[in-house]
Amino acid sequence: MVHLESMWNQRNRARVLLFSALLLLAIAVADWLTKPFFSMGFLYLFPIMLTAGYRPRWQVAVLGVICAILSEVFSSLPISWVRLTFETLALTGCGLFVAELARNRRLTLESQEKFRVFVETSPAAIVTVDDRGFIEIANHSAMELLSSGADNLIGHPIAAFLPELHQALRKEEGPQFRASMQCHARRANGESFTADVWFSTYKEGSTPKLAAIIAEASENGSGPSHPLPGNRERLALSQRETDVLRYVVQGLSNKEIAARMQVSESTVKNTLQQLFSKTDVRTRGQLVRVALELYRDLL
Repeated sequence: MVHLESMWNQRNRARVLLFSALLLLAIAVADWLTKPFFSMGFLYLFPIMLTAGYRPRWQVAVLGVICAILSEVFSSLPISWVRLTFETLALTGCGLFVAELARNRRLTLESQEKFRVFVETSPAAIVTVDDRGFIEIANHSAMELLSSGADNLIGHPIAAFLPELHQALRKEEGPQFRASMQCHARRANGESFTADVWFSTYKEGSTPKLAAIIAEASENGSGPSHPLPGNRERLALSQRETDVLRYVVQGLSNKEIAARMQVSESTVKNTLQQLFSKTDVRTRGQLVRVALELYRDLL
């Protein structure tokens, strides 16, 4: 399948520009030969759109003016400055619009390629998850960690390996956030282990997605995590506790939270201790997990 953006691939630059010049010349000659029987002014849009993906904005605007003049000169109607003005605006506007579309699409493809290369060459286990909870990208380290390199993780639900990470997907409208947590994970062979996860939510267009770095806790010298109670009761939180919990989920430090809330750092630490006591956890990672499970509506 031929994609439209391939028309503005830099490898095709010389050929497309040459074709655009020949097309412009052919349209002008045909317009001149058919005068006054038929007007081909609308065809000047095509060389403008082809050229727009490669030339600066001012050159696209100049080309629009030239095409509008050619269209007016070879028209069967008397020359009108009003009509020339509107033709210039139409042709130039169309060219600039296509130029922006081509530029934005090129930047998107370049950023996606850079991200893909970064993920594939990273020694850390990295996965990205789509809005349905399925793995979109998984590098070699992630496959070694979660499937022992036997299976390709792409297309598998993240809940099969990291159930808590699936809960972090935010399908509802709201600000994106970054956080870390320590949780139980499963490999493809059914083996369980404790994982440290650093993740961030983001949007691709209007689609919510999630990217995560995963490491086995034992690799970082961490001891076994304190198990979370099976039947946790949701206790009421004060407004300050809710605000601190929200910033903890966003991955902010105590100092950053204190600055956001305009309180002292010791106040933040005391509030965190209250949250640890209410949720019966010992670490910030476990607190994030409880927050995502029990207090998502408050966040």
